[in-house]
Amino acid sequence: MKPNFSLRLRIFNLNCWGIPYLSKHRADRMRRLGDFLNQESFDLALLEEVWSEQDFQYLRQKLSPTYPAAHHFRSGIIGSGLCVFSKHPIQEITQHVYTLNGYPYMIHHGDWFSGKAVGLLVLHLSGMVLNAYVTHLHAEYNRRKDIYLAHRVAQAWELAQFIHHTSKKADVVLLCGDLNMHPEDLGCCLLKEWTGLRDAYLETRDFKGSEEGNTMVPKNCYVNQQELKPFPFGVRIDYMLYKAVSGFYISCKSLETTTGNDPYSGTPLSDHEALMATLFVRHSPPQQNPNSTHRPAERSPLMSVLKEAWMELGLGMAQARWWAAFASYVIGLGLLLLALLCVLAAGGGAREAAILLWTPSVGLVLWAGAFYLFHVQEVNGLYRAHTELQHVLGRAREAQDLGPEPQPALLLGQQVGDRTKEQ
Repeated sequence: MKPNFSLRLRIFNLNCWGIPYLSKHRADRMRRLGDFLNQESFDLALLEEVWSEQDFQYLRQKLSPTYPAAHHFRSGIIGSGLCVFSKHPIQEITQHVYTLNGYPYMIHHGDWFSGKAVGLLVLHLSGMVLNAYVTHLHAEYNRRKDIYLAHRVAQAWELAQFIHHTSKKADVVLLCGDLNMHPEDLGCCLLKEWTGLRDAYLETRDFKGSEEGNTMVPKNCYVNQQELKPFPFGVRIDYMLYKAVSGFYISCKSLETTTGNDPYSGTPLSDHEALMATLFVRHSPPQQNPNSTHRPAERSPLMSVLKEAWMELGLGMAQARWWAAFASYVIGLGLLLLALLCVLAAGGGAREAAILLWTPSVGLVLWAGAFYLFHVQEVNGLYRAHTELQHVLGRAREAQDLGPEPQPALLLGQQVGDRTKEQ
């Protein structure tokens, strides 16, 4: 590769809020989004919440002259909602579906029915290998009592591990998506510390857009104003993160967000704000590359984040085990009730009452059984991430010679006690 190698990349990211039958003005917004992308001619457009196959095919047809390469990542019951449009040929595509993604009985939230995932596409640009990732993590519905926190931390860890293990041959790594986390949140810190990805908003030389780079703002007419009451300027939950490996240097020349309005027509494209970045990649000698990553054991901020994530997942496991145990008790009581009804029906004393109660009793046992199986699966998913983090912490302690590992039960007990006092 030439020593004076330089490449400019224009990237677009948007959570499109494309829920069929529920999202307002969806068809009109998709039409205007297609017009905007064609006019701007980005190198890469990464979208979330394109739930409808019809919407994807419409965009694909409309954008094909400008973005000849496109892919829709399908998973779950209603899909992942992730899709990409590229001006350049896509060399490889794959995806990873997150192990945990909410609860099926929380139907009004709906996250479980969507196969939340991370999609990967590999591009070869002038001899440089670019790994571009697009993702959408579980939503946060109540910041004070976040019942999905452990799931989102587990998703952040899975995402970080997926990027870590699939980007070893990449020269540049780019991650875009709706992380549903504030910049200071545990999962967001875990992701950035473990992968070494840098935040375009914090690194850019030229920013234009909403206050503090927020991607859900009160000015947007589609936003639930009640949810943003604690945040008068909005929240930043959509991100562009990037890094380059040894031999390359990447910088963000400019970053722009929409500010509650379509740049041309004035009506918002979505309830989220779009991110538009101009990145520059150039060749750099390995010793001069500021993006070179360090071993995890050498970064104390990472150690602190790993410990906190490990404890949070431990708390999530304890809660999931409690619900599984509760369901097992309900199953036992339900089976006992069924046995009693069988005796009553056989005796003939209360035959009619026994027959009337039989169907709801069977339903109770089946519901409790499904509830039990789901939470056992949840325990196993959290346990996997928990043990991976514990292994990383153990290896880091060995490398740093930090002394004996603290007792997991003691740390978890202290954390549970602190949370009990807060409540």
